[in-house]
Amino acid sequence: MSKLWKLALLAIGTAVLAPATAAENARGQVFEDLNSNGQLDPGEPGIPDVRVSNGRNVVATDATGAYELKVDEEAVIFIAKPRGFTVPVNGHQLPQFYYLHQPQGSPAGQRYPGIEPTGPLPERINFPLRRAEVPRRFEAILISDPQPQTEAELDYIRDDVLPELLGIQAQFGMTMGDILFDDLSMFPRYNALIAQIGIPWYNVAGNHEMNFEAADDRHSLETFKRYYGPPYYSFEVGDALFVVLDNIEYQGNGQSDPGDVRGNGGYVAKLGRRQLDWLKNELSFVPNDRLIFLAMHAPLEAYVYDNPMEDRAALFRLLAGRPNLYAVAGHTHTTEHHYFDAEDGFSGPGAFHHHVLATVSGSWWSGPFDPRGVPTTDQRDGTPNGYHVLTVDGTDVSMRYKAAGFPEDYQMRIVYDVAHHGLSKDGMRDFRTGELFDSRFTVDQLPAAEILVNLFDGGPRSVVRFRIDDGPYRPMKQVSRPDPYMVETFARNKATVKSWLTATPSSHLFSADVPDDLSPGTYRVSVQATDEFGRQHHVHSILEITGS
Repeated sequence: MSKLWKLALLAIGTAVLAPATAAENARGQVFEDLNSNGQLDPGEPGIPDVRVSNGRNVVATDATGAYELKVDEEAVIFIAKPRGFTVPVNGHQLPQFYYLHQPQGSPAGQRYPGIEPTGPLPERINFPLRRAEVPRRFEAILISDPQPQTEAELDYIRDDVLPELLGIQAQFGMTMGDILFDDLSMFPRYNALIAQIGIPWYNVAGNHEMNFEAADDRHSLETFKRYYGPPYYSFEVGDALFVVLDNIEYQGNGQSDPGDVRGNGGYVAKLGRRQLDWLKNELSFVPNDRLIFLAMHAPLEAYVYDNPMEDRAALFRLLAGRPNLYAVAGHTHTTEHHYFDAEDGFSGPGAFHHHVLATVSGSWWSGPFDPRGVPTTDQRDGTPNGYHVLTVDGTDVSMRYKAAGFPEDYQMRIVYDVAHHGLSKDGMRDFRTGELFDSRFTVDQLPAAEILVNLFDGGPRSVVRFRIDDGPYRPMKQVSRPDPYMVETFARNKATVKSWLTATPSSHLFSADVPDDLSPGTYRVSVQATDEFGRQHHVHSILEITGS
């Protein structure tokens, strides 16, 4: 059998199908695929204690790797990849750890292709694994909301972000939803582009992967499932359990762009009873001290929305008592850090760190074009578009933000604002483009002058301070207001900015007055920032004060 044909079989699911017979239960074996042919051959051992699920119930394989599991009329049967093993990937580096059981296929009348009829439940559904040890300390690439609305925006992903990720030494990558922007015909090209990174790539379902012709949430992700399998699942790498959640519940009104997390009836941020049952069952097999890393699309809470995820309290109850938790999300096109405690309904121990990631598309691929013809597309909170590098060391988690196309140390932006700039777009007619970056002003302007620093992945525990020349460091105050750089960018570039965009208050903007006692002269301004993970960053500027 050719390698290409084996991959085609795996793309349907990692199941090895025997002749179909009517069956009430799914049965099969998880086995070590010693010859990498995707089939259970004589002498290939079964693997015990691998979790297998139908989307609600979870069972563990026995000493021979065998399992038996009841299935509904339609189901996705999937395994939780155990640590020390890897699952096959298809030609687009998409992990194949599931079997789609949909005898009649997807409902008719949907715009984009769903699942072809799978026929009766096979007699055996087997899952191949290969041994692959991963050290306690490893890295992964996390991206969010690439969200191409046009073929040209797929070009931007290809040219702006992917080249610097090619050949990266990471265990896997993951996209935090809004993989596309409603046009699901782009999945094949998008998958082919991401595959060039060369590592297994997992995916989270967002609100822009839905089939809007679906009658309700049940069949809203038929095209997503066609390419990626179950919309929620888990897998182990090193000492961590990665849990992918689907927290977008479609309301079935045919609305193609619901707009925000609450939706106007289009969708709500919610896990639902079935998924919560699955998570409860899945966690019952996982030791309490393991790192649980949760990935979802809509944040559990965000500064730009008034309401948290609807059943967040139920999730918190399931996670209570686990000391090693971390959660990431996308969706908002802002970068945020939240720490949930008893006041938020999380009983601990400690605080539960929730990180809203920077997006690949930034401000939905908006803004003036750079010399490559790619939009500058800074997010509406002032963060450049980019991605995150996750480092896991045992139960410890840290994140490193990387702005696309910039050096690793580009972690903050410094601007100067004086009274004639203001924070209103109405006065921009009367000052030149880029004047916010001009660090030359008069002694008469000093009383109203301030330094503004946007620490791109900063949060409530970040500390930013500055000094003039070799003087003492002075604290900068964290403020919640729009970054004037973004106010100006959106106001001046309406022709290249998406119609709904406005600059939103940034959760990582820091302000300080320029000292009023500076005399005319030239000064060195040094800014030192300590981020949420204790890393230090620096940026410098030359300040010129002139006479009246």
